[in-house]
Amino acid sequence: MTKFRTLAVSLIAGAALLTVAAPSFAKSETARFSKAPIYTGTPALQTTVNMITVGTGTSGFDSTKLVGVLAGAKTSAEVAALTSKFGADNVKSFLDVFNFVVDDSVKIVTAAKVPLPAASSPLPDGKALAISLYTLGVTPDKTFDVEYMLDGLVTHPVHVQVMKDIDAKYGVKADANYHAVLTQAMNDLKAVYVPAS
Repeated sequence: MTKFRTLAVSLIAGAALLTVAAPSFAKSETARFSKAPIYTGTPALQTTVNMITVGTGTSGFDSTKLVGVLAGAKTSAEVAALTSKFGADNVKSFLDVFNFVVDDSVKIVTAAKVPLPAASSPLPDGKALAISLYTLGVTPDKTFDVEYMLDGLVTHPVHVQVMKDIDAKYGVKADANYHAVLTQAMNDLKAVYVPAS
């Protein structure tokens, strides 16, 4: 587990390095699966480190473990709702692709050696982490977009490369499904944890 956490730290470090090295993107550029703007600011390294640490199981990152922490006592209900909406095969694909996303991001940036924050101690609970993740995805027009959130976690250039790698390994349909299921899950968590105003 220590080795994986070291790699996870390298992921975030590389993301920080790529933010500095990446070319600036036109303000009119939008996300791949929506019309949301891209996020080109500094990644939220503490949230990213915490998310990866919370989701690390005995053999590496485990999206099922992360979902269980984020949803807490509502996990069974959330999985049932996602399965009802997307189908069991698409939920399984989402979890598999999510694991690949973290592993692939680590591979992309492992060579970078940039200092990073340690995981929070204690780690945030599921509610606090879910709210942090959701907040990262809130665009300037105050709507949630999962791609804006992913840009905020690992930078836009890393997010784009990971999408290309998902396409190559699983196909564009699985990539779109990953984004759709994650969007629904994040909106569901927001509904549970953040009272309507």
